[in-house]
This record gives sequence, structure tokens and C-alpha cells, in this order.
Amino acid sequence: MTYIKICGITSVEDALLATTAGADALGLNFVLTSKRLIDRHTATQIADAVGSRVELVAIVADRSFDELADLRATTGIRWLQLHGAESPDDLESLLPDAYKALAVGDAADARRAEDYGGARLLLDAKSAVPGRLGGTGERFDWSLAAALARRRDVIVAGGLDATNVAEAVRTLRPFGVDVASGVELAGNPRRKDAMRLHAFVSAVRAADRAT
Repeated sequence: MTYIKICGITSVEDALLATTAGADALGLNFVLTSKRLIDRHTATQIADAVGSRVELVAIVADRSFDELADLRATTGIRWLQLHGAESPDDLESLLPDAYKALAVGDAADARRAEDYGGARLLLDAKSAVPGRLGGTGERFDWSLAAALARRRDVIVAGGLDATNVAEAVRTLRPFGVDVASGVELAGNPRRKDAMRLHAFVSAVRAADRAT
């Protein structure tokens, strides 16, 4: 079945909501410029609340190896999603429980993803806003990721919601899908909407059954 990651979780309440809805992983954002930023104390509370029922993924950008080791140790979060200017060598030092997130705007971006090791890759839409790291709520041309998704564990992000995620699953048959804004309460990027969460998960599972 398709791996479902709900990103931008900022509270224990929403972590439990997403877990109950059927998420496989929760993304906790530690990028200082993010509107979904959380602190380590909240992250630890979330980790304690969900236990081993889901994977927890720390969303980070341009942190040193020592900083990331400390983040893992103090929060108990195992997985790292690298959203900055990290090099393939930077990623290599954090494997196996880490992967690079790359913004895709054209075929060259998709080819550049091949430079990064590890089993997983996350592909997101390239923002029109310089310096914005993911979370665009915009979709990219999925055909650019088709070849890569056949060879790697690709997680597709960018503009997904309950109305289009089934198409993404059918088109790419990716390892996973990632959603943040597509399951949020209208006008509030720090809270999840229970109905939208359940609709998203249901759409993914329906697509799984049909493929």
C-alpha cells in the first residue's frame, strides 16, 4: 500500500487525529522560516503520544551533523527529511534514516535527484518564491518523476488533496504521498481538518485497491 505522510503536524491533538485517520508517518517541521514550525518539547510530546504506531519525520534544512544528531537524541525522532542545500555527501552521513527533498520544475531537476543516495526521495513542486523550502501547495508535472518512481522509493508532494491524490497514485505508483495544506483547516496552516484527513486517506486506499 502507498505510504501516507501527513506533514506540518504542530500538536498532539492533530498527531493523534492523523494517526487515527490512517497515516503511516507524520512530518514535524523544524525549519525556522516555516509557518508550521514546532519546538522540541512539543515534538517530544507528540512522539510519546503516538509511540510506534507511525513514523515520525523531522523536516530540517541546512543543519549540521551534530545538530541533527542532537535533534534525534532529544526528541526520539528517527527519520530526517532534508529540505535545504544539503549535498549528496551530507545526506550520506545521515543514512539510512534520512532522505533528500527536492523541488522539481523541469527534467533537469528530476535528473539531479539521482545524485542523492538512500532508498527514499521526496519530490515537491518548485516554488515561485525564491528561498521558499517546500510547502508550496502547488503541483508539479508528475511525468517528470515517472522514471525515477520506477527505480526509487519516491514520495510525491506538492498540491495534493483528496481530489487529486488518487490520480497521483495511479499515474506514478509511488512509494508514498505527502500532504500538508491539502488536509488543513481553511486559513489555518497549523491545524488539520478531520474530514479532509479522512477523505485523503480514503482516496489513497481506494486508488491502491484499484491498481
